[in-house]
Amino acid sequence: MNTDTVEIWHGNIAAEDAHYQDYWHVLDAAEQAHADVIKNDLLRKRYVIVRGRLRNVLAKTLNEPPEKISIKKAEHGKPYLADTPGLAFNLSHSSDAMVIAVGWNCRLGVDIESCKPRSSLAGLVEKCFAEEEIAYWSRLTEAEKTAGFYRFWTRKEAFVKATGRGIALGLNHCVINPENQTEFLRVPAGYGPASTWHVLDIALGQGACSALVTDKDGFEVRLIELAA
Repeated sequence: MNTDTVEIWHGNIAAEDAHYQDYWHVLDAAEQAHADVIKNDLLRKRYVIVRGRLRNVLAKTLNEPPEKISIKKAEHGKPYLADTPGLAFNLSHSSDAMVIAVGWNCRLGVDIESCKPRSSLAGLVEKCFAEEEIAYWSRLTEAEKTAGFYRFWTRKEAFVKATGRGIALGLNHCVINPENQTEFLRVPAGYGPASTWHVLDIALGQGACSALVTDKDGFEVRLIELAA
């Protein structure tokens, strides 16, 4: 993997994946224990498949066996590689879709959402959007509001995941420029100028909205379909 490249791996999660047992066997003891306490059968299978696929991606990048990779969690829960801290990675999944981002010597976050209409969108906008974003979203037509919401939401989620803080950082403090939605107007103090952060849409087809946020400069993106 070229150090100037960010790889975006994407695919669908099938609960009856023929490789389920292979995924299970590459998980570490903590991941297997976590899977065991998930009571919902579908959610448990999805967890195992997602974690197994993540390990397979990292294994290909590092040329190591997937079961030997040591994944730890930082103070606020963001996973990192104990033996290769220079390799950043992040994953997201929604319904049957998943995406994994991998890049060297940077901070990055990725988010994917199923773009389904929700009666709670206006309330989420009021709570999680800044004034400029609220004003822009409110001017959209009813037909545009669902997709418009998820474009902002995935960018915000990807940013807070890149920082390692998650939504506790305050989504309304991570402000997308409505006039140029590939950049931030403001980010919380301590994370550098807003111009440090770059936003990229990930085109994964109808019904899904996905975004990458990173502080890596001059990078190329390689989109790769996940295989078993």
